[in-house]
Amino acid sequence: MKLRKWIQLGLVVAMIVPLTACGSNSNKKAASSSRPKATKVIQTPYEDTQFMMGTVVTLRVYNKGKDSVINGAFKLLKKEAKEVTTNQSGSEIDKVNAAAGKHAVVVSKDVYPILKAAYYYSQNSDESFDMAIGSITQLWRIGFSDARVPSQSEIAKNVKLVDYTKVKLNDKKHSVYLEKKGMKLDLGGIAKGYMTDQVRKYFLNHGVSTAIIDLGGNIFVMGDSPKGTKSGNWTVGIQDPKESRGTAIGSIPAKNMSIVTSGIYERYLKKNGKVYSHLMDPKTGAPFQNNLMGVSIISKKSTDGDGLSTATFDKGLKAGMKYINGKADEGVGAIFITKDKKVYVSNNLKKKFTLFGDNGYKYGPASDLK
Repeated sequence: MKLRKWIQLGLVVAMIVPLTACGSNSNKKAASSSRPKATKVIQTPYEDTQFMMGTVVTLRVYNKGKDSVINGAFKLLKKEAKEVTTNQSGSEIDKVNAAAGKHAVVVSKDVYPILKAAYYYSQNSDESFDMAIGSITQLWRIGFSDARVPSQSEIAKNVKLVDYTKVKLNDKKHSVYLEKKGMKLDLGGIAKGYMTDQVRKYFLNHGVSTAIIDLGGNIFVMGDSPKGTKSGNWTVGIQDPKESRGTAIGSIPAKNMSIVTSGIYERYLKKNGKVYSHLMDPKTGAPFQNNLMGVSIISKKSTDGDGLSTATFDKGLKAGMKYINGKADEGVGAIFITKDKKVYVSNNLKKKFTLFGDNGYKYGPASDLK
């Protein structure tokens, strides 16, 4: 892997622009005494990009001599991705789904925490997120070559199997049991966020203090940006859902934060003049129907951002904003983009978010949230 110049690159949901911060101050507070000391921060990162999990994954490390850590991180990602996919025979989740209504399946120590996180958001999102959505996502197959629009009778049959309360987790045995035959887990709504957090831990444990982790738009900015002011913030551009990757509608400053977006233009099926998003409503078994085009979640952990972006998208603008504003004490904020190119920002981000004025987007009226 060669040390090469950083290229401004926007992926699925955001682009990272290292405009601000003093780069010599590594994130010492994040490292425990058992972790190796981070090396000097450099302005031109070690970088690698690979296609996996159906998306583009880019890792950039700004610590001198830590290029090999990127290789280790990709090995970790490939190992975990292989076990949680529902589109590859023999994965751990595939085995769980095959045993639905029959018996519990013991999963590895790497996979069980993802199941716990998915269950948490299934339980705490007011039915907006359901880890047992697999019977629906596998029915539509949006994002794959065999994607189709299923009949209403097929949807009605399969949506009855979407019920996370029928997923039984055993913490002692690390096992999972799906109570009804035909049930299927799909962790796509949270897996990339969880893996982003795992890469961050891996980096910290290997002496990396400053990095950009981008798993198909699930982004985490570590440490101080190598350039700029005393704030140490990176400038993160929020992706325009209608444009090619790297086109931003605005930006926010962030440091040691996650930025995750769900959008209807990420993956979709176009059939008979109608566009069907890959974001499925667990209550109807069909794509979400509201005026939202994209939701970006800013949080301390990417797992939270991934789960919340899916849950919030389901709620729509008004209920979604109320839901996120209620999580301000947890350090969670959001930017909502509607199909008519209006932008709405949670209370805790209003003084931080900058909306670019040359792209046709405008702030929506406060009355839309009442």
